[in-house]
Amino acid sequence: MARQLRVAVDRTACDGNAMCAVVAPNTFDIDDLNQSTVRDPGGDPEALVLEAAANCPVRAISVADAETGAQLFP
Repeated sequence: MARQLRVAVDRTACDGNAMCAVVAPNTFDIDDLNQSTVRDPGGDPEALVLEAAANCPVRAISVADAETGAQLFP
């Protein structure tokens, strides 16, 4: 069973380049303000969510284990 993730976007840092939505489109959306939002933390496999976070050029995405709170990224 896949672990549950807690995914957050720092909207003060997000510059709307949309890499997260390209890499993990079922987890991230781009809103009307051209900023990333979390659609569904479990929408994509964990590896894709972590890849999306790592590809954010402004490091606006954080990912943690929802059960333990252990930080997975950054």
